[in-house]
Amino acid sequence: MGKGKIKRIAARAVSPAWRLPATLLLCLLAACGPDADSDGAGPTAVAQTQITALVWAPDWPDEMHRIADEFHRAHPDISVDVQFMIGNSVEENLKPKVATRNLPDLVSVNPNAYSAELAEQGVLADLGGTAAWSNMLASLKPDWTSRHGKHFGISGGVAATLIYYNKEMFKRAGIAAPPTHFEEFLAACAALKKAGFTPMVWTGAFPNTLANGPFSFGFANSVAARHPHDWKQRIADGSLDLVNGNGDAVDIFAKIKLIADKGYLQRGYMNTSYDEGIQLFADGKAAMAFQGTWSSGALMHGKGFSTGVFVPPWNARGKTVVPVLGSETGFAVGNTRNKEAALQFLEFIYGKGFAIQQNKRQNIPPLRQVGGKVVSDPQIDAYVRQVTQAPLTAPLYYSYLPTNTIDLLHPLLQEVLLGKTSPRQAALTLDRSIRHEARTENK
Repeated sequence: MGKGKIKRIAARAVSPAWRLPATLLLCLLAACGPDADSDGAGPTAVAQTQITALVWAPDWPDEMHRIADEFHRAHPDISVDVQFMIGNSVEENLKPKVATRNLPDLVSVNPNAYSAELAEQGVLADLGGTAAWSNMLASLKPDWTSRHGKHFGISGGVAATLIYYNKEMFKRAGIAAPPTHFEEFLAACAALKKAGFTPMVWTGAFPNTLANGPFSFGFANSVAARHPHDWKQRIADGSLDLVNGNGDAVDIFAKIKLIADKGYLQRGYMNTSYDEGIQLFADGKAAMAFQGTWSSGALMHGKGFSTGVFVPPWNARGKTVVPVLGSETGFAVGNTRNKEAALQFLEFIYGKGFAIQQNKRQNIPPLRQVGGKVVSDPQIDAYVRQVTQAPLTAPLYYSYLPTNTIDLLHPLLQEVLLGKTSPRQAALTLDRSIRHEARTENK
């Protein structure tokens, strides 16, 4: 990370003053007066502003440092202290900072009610006047606008979760085409396992990926599909029933547990991290990975095989699949004393610095116009165009679940996979949490 230039003044070795003759001492003192160096003064040190940036970048930390370095070279008067979020969610990193009034100058945020409320409270700055906001895709702007019109963040990209698959393994297992509903998906997994392949890689040690993938698709096809016009409002007012009647949420967790119980996952999947999961697929050790478009830079370039993509078939036979599509985690600026400097950094991230992270991740840019040469994959571009045309889509879980429910969901997914909690118990827990947050008006 770039650091501000420090003007170093070399120390001169001098004899103690009491050893100098009085007249010589007086001359030396006079020579050190205010005009002594007036003719040969060196360059003045640049005044420094240091901003802090708390960033969610599990798959591109080096690129974030590069962006900060390039920004500092372009703005020598501003340095950036880059810090990275840890744990399973953006919100669990933000909440203690907000509670202690210690929010960094620039932060990663999600397009949800929690971030919108921070903007309503004046904690986050309104970004409506920035070039980055003007350049953001119009389809993403509603995700980043609060109920009273505050523009609280800039998306990190168009987000979709999908299944990446090893074309050679599918062919050798006799699978002619990707499955189109859940029964076909299970049959494909069975064929892959019979052919000696690990059907799917999951990252049990990083449940965020499970929430983005099978949970979000389960919610889209079991809940959003049943209440296509008002499911978000039902979450907000606490009227969404996830357990009784059709047992929508039970099916979400049951599918996740079923895939594990049938032995369709890699050995030790509960100890597999985010990076390890991506590496397993890229190394050809699993036939499928349920991941996001933001990981396409690594997943579309496997070692010695061709990668394809398809819509996760979490729909029942005869039902139209509801794809998951929305906004990636983005950036916001705090209303801090360094707000103006942080706004300059934000503009750089989405301006001259954007290609640095884009060419590593190869996701779908959130911008109408992208400066510099950027790399993307035509299959990912085509996938997003395809699902955009679907009659109904649903965003990722972090966009609609209350923040306390998000924190509850991650360990809940792990408990289901470990057999500590049944799918029905998990559904009840999820249902109670959403209703409680609606009653207490927590975001």
